[in-house]
Amino acid sequence: METRNTSHEAQFHPLSGYGMLALVLLLPIACVTALVWSANLPGNQAPEPAVVALAIPTLVLWVFLLPGFFIVEPNLGRALVLFGRYRGTVRTPGFYWTNPFTSKKKISLRAHNLNGKTLKVNDLLGNPIEIAAIVVWQVRDTAQALFDVEDYLTFVDTQSESALRMVASRHPYDDGQATEVDTTLRGSADEVSVELQRELQVRLQIAGIEVIEARLSHLAYAPEIAAAMLQRQQATAIIAARKLIVDGAVGMVEMAIEKLGAHKVVELDDERKATLTGNLLVVLCGQQNAQPVLNTGGLYN
Repeated sequence: METRNTSHEAQFHPLSGYGMLALVLLLPIACVTALVWSANLPGNQAPEPAVVALAIPTLVLWVFLLPGFFIVEPNLGRALVLFGRYRGTVRTPGFYWTNPFTSKKKISLRAHNLNGKTLKVNDLLGNPIEIAAIVVWQVRDTAQALFDVEDYLTFVDTQSESALRMVASRHPYDDGQATEVDTTLRGSADEVSVELQRELQVRLQIAGIEVIEARLSHLAYAPEIAAAMLQRQQATAIIAARKLIVDGAVGMVEMAIEKLGAHKVVELDDERKATLTGNLLVVLCGQQNAQPVLNTGGLYN
């Protein structure tokens, strides 16, 4: 297998543009001055041929020097390529001049915000879900970003979608659905975000990209199973609520029987305790308010 050559960023320090600007401004002034001076010499009706021969290459040199100027703005870089050879990257803001034949590729060093589109994927259990993520990234190595991938912006977009699909397939949507993993997409947002950022960093390292942050921005069941999953969640919530109600009712019944016996309000045998327990559980656990009934006779009448 052929070994792949990885590019590495190198710092380049070009000449200051202000000194070269003074030279470029002086060249046409000196040329015009020489032509006027030679034409005004006694007996001359036109500039001297030698002066004209010198002025023409001077003007050509002036035109040649102009494309060498370039400006670097804050948090923007310029990668310099001369005749197909990478010379280095200028990151320091300022006004510079370099070889006019040098190609000066502009690249942003600012933080980029990728708002990923909503994807339909399958979670660990195969349930179809809708998921999307927001990724904050920036260029760390300009040489890798420009020369090691075809289009680093498209590369980031494609790899972000691939990494999100991979992470979503490793986790169930909700708690209690799988025993082989502890984290879920809905209940472990921080852990999933860290895993997504790590997965993205591995994929984007080849392009010299640093992932600053990655978080889920949208998470929901797919429409075709949303209604069924909603019923499942409602049933789970009802069961949990019933369990809590029953636990509380049993505790209240125990407390009532203990206090009645401790204060000697009434002596209760096992049958009366069972009757009292049943009545209290009906009152405490019933979905509707109990209707009071006055017993004017004895306990068994």
